[in-house]
Amino acid sequence: MEPVANSFLALVKIMDELRAQCPWDKKQTIHTLRPLTIEETYELADAITDNDWKGVKEELGDLLLHLLFYAKIGSEENKFTLQEVIEGISAKLIHRHPHIYSDVKVADEEEVKRNWEKLKIKEGKTSVLGGVPPSLPAIVKATRIQEKAKQVGFEWDNKEDVWAKVKEEMDELQEAIQTKQQADIEEEFGDVLFSLANYARFLQVDAEGALEKTNKKFIRRFQEMEKIAIAAGKSLSEMTLLEMDSIWNEVKQKMKQN
Repeated sequence: MEPVANSFLALVKIMDELRAQCPWDKKQTIHTLRPLTIEETYELADAITDNDWKGVKEELGDLLLHLLFYAKIGSEENKFTLQEVIEGISAKLIHRHPHIYSDVKVADEEEVKRNWEKLKIKEGKTSVLGGVPPSLPAIVKATRIQEKAKQVGFEWDNKEDVWAKVKEEMDELQEAIQTKQQADIEEEFGDVLFSLANYARFLQVDAEGALEKTNKKFIRRFQEMEKIAIAAGKSLSEMTLLEMDSIWNEVKQKMKQN
C-alpha cells in the first residue's frame, strides 16, 4: 500500500505546483473544468466500450487529476479539503455497508441495493428517485430510475410482462401516428424507448452501452462503404439507395467474417 500512497502524494504535489505556477491551471475554476471533466468521463466510457484497457488506465489518470483539481480549488475557497473528501466517502461507504461493518445480514446484491435506498431515505432524501442526476443522458437516466423504483418493489414480475408492455407502447405509438398530433407522437415514442430500456434491464443488457456499440458498428460499416465507393470512382451522393444497399450488405458480410 505504501508505494500507492507515495504515488498519490506525488500526484497531489504536482497538482499543487501546477496550480501555483502554470498560467492555464491558475485560471481554472470548477465551472471551467466541468465541461472538460464531462469530456474525460466520456473518453473513459468509450475506452470501456471498446474494451481498451490501455485507454481505461490513461483516462482513469486524467479523471483522477480532475478530482484532485476540484479538491484543490475547494481548499482554496475554504469549502473543503482533500482530506475531508476522502474521509467523507470512507464514512459513507462504512455507513452504507452495515452487512460488512456491522451485524446486518443480507441474502444477495438485490437486498444490498434495497438497504441502500432505505439508508438514503433515513439520511434525509425525500424520494428514492432523488439521487438520479438531472443531467444524465436520457437512456442512462431511464435505467437508473427503473433500478431505483425496483428497490421499493415497483417492478414487473418477469421479462414476458415487460415485453407485453413494450408492445402495448408500440401500439399506442402507431395510434398516435394515425392522429398526426406531433406532441402525442413524441410522448408515445418516449414511452417506447423507456419501456425498451426497462426490457434491456430484464435481459441484463446495458441499454446505453448496447446502443453505443451499435453506433460504432454503423460508423465502421458506413466508412467502409465510403471507401469502396471511392475505390470505384464514385461518391455515395451519386449512388442510388439500391447501389448503396448492395455495398452495405457486402461490407456487413465481410465484417461478420473478420
